Amino acid sequence: MNAIDLVESKYVKPDMPVLLVGDTVRVHINIVESGKKRVQVFEGIVIAKKNGGSRETFTVRKISSGIGVEKVFPLYSPTIAKLEVVRHGDVRRAKLYYLRNRVGTARNVKELREE
Repeated sequence: MNAIDLVESKYVKPDMPVLLVGDTVRVHINIVESGKKRVQVFEGIVIAKKNGGSRETFTVRKISSGIGVEKVFPLYSPTIAKLEVVRHGDVRRAKLYYLRNRVGTARNVKELREE
């Protein structure tokens, strides 16, 4: 194990679920406003994953009031209180950037059937 892996291993949380591109996730984020803490939920489709190890990030896209909103989250961020996988999507690509141009039911991702 090299020095970088040794340092990064301290920040990796073992209780994180396995995230795949196409999954619908619910991210619970700790937010501090004027000294008060609250939890905000951001639910959407994972359209991209980048990097690896403790530097891994994932991009979540949702539609809010008819406007597309994307957020990039570090997977092992201390601000993430909880990460839930709502459903697994069946996709054939590593990046789902084409969903940005889709409208209506065309932006839906098929659900993965486990048999």
